[in-house]
Amino acid sequence: MEGDKMTEPIIRVRQLTKKYGDFTAVNDLNLEIAQGEVFGLLGPNGAGKSTTILMLLGLSEPTAGEITVCGIDPVRSPLAVKRLVGYLPDNIGFYEHWTALENLLLTAQLNGLSRTAGRKRAFALLAKVGLQDVAEKKVGKFSRGMRQRLGLADSLIKEPKVLILDEPTLGLDPMGVKDFTALILQLSREEKLTVLLSSHQLYQVQQICDRVGLFIQGKLVADGPIQDLAARLFQDEKRYIQLQVDPADTERTHQILTRMEAIDTVEQNGDRFQIHTDKTPVQQLLKLLVEQAINIVQLQQRSYGIEDIYTHYFEGGTRHA
Repeated sequence: MEGDKMTEPIIRVRQLTKKYGDFTAVNDLNLEIAQGEVFGLLGPNGAGKSTTILMLLGLSEPTAGEITVCGIDPVRSPLAVKRLVGYLPDNIGFYEHWTALENLLLTAQLNGLSRTAGRKRAFALLAKVGLQDVAEKKVGKFSRGMRQRLGLADSLIKEPKVLILDEPTLGLDPMGVKDFTALILQLSREEKLTVLLSSHQLYQVQQICDRVGLFIQGKLVADGPIQDLAARLFQDEKRYIQLQVDPADTERTHQILTRMEAIDTVEQNGDRFQIHTDKTPVQQLLKLLVEQAINIVQLQQRSYGIEDIYTHYFEGGTRHA
């Protein structure tokens, strides 16, 4: 029995539905998220991600279905859930004329921390998110990236078990996105957090999430580790191997490739080749080219990732309910 308790999901959703009149925002959602997992809700705007988050937080009541967060029903006990869940919305509000530290101390006070404990926690989190040098700076002068880092610190003041982030990198430049997602991953490990991340930005999801759930028109159409999803979706697709050789070896390389029965087609552009095959692994091709004294500049097998999955589901591919 003890083992069963340890494997109990920290977030469990069963047949969750939310309707606004005739419009169905979330449609019969079933989802489980394990303790310590970083899970990405992926989908275009209006797919049902934010509505799902509001129901998990007890801020919106489901039309039908069941939810437990940390073993608690947020519909019946929203305050109990809020004590265990940190939430960073897509546009967090602060007192603009207060400093970063003052804003965090208020949050600490509202969560029942003493002034001493609150200051200790606030300073520790400001250091973790890289804002220790601007602790006394007014938030109204913060950049978007600094505000998001402060928001992350703010959501962690109460030492939550679950952290929910709704479009956390919206409005950040590419470097800001990279830094912020790395910070989320670091904090999730250090604070032993379960993280639920809602986003429509593909790259950040691929970089930090253990699993993703793909939302479209209120339905979860697929979920799992990205590589597993890719393997299932594209198992019948041919491999694409990209090869670049020394310009002096292009003619011999073309002759070698076209003589190989296992290769279906070869597309050549100068010293670059795109090879279509479902039988020849890249290691075998490498061995053959080396034996033929071909000077290889680059050789890699294309792997299917989150962009291919996204295109499959959201841009005209076969959609699985």
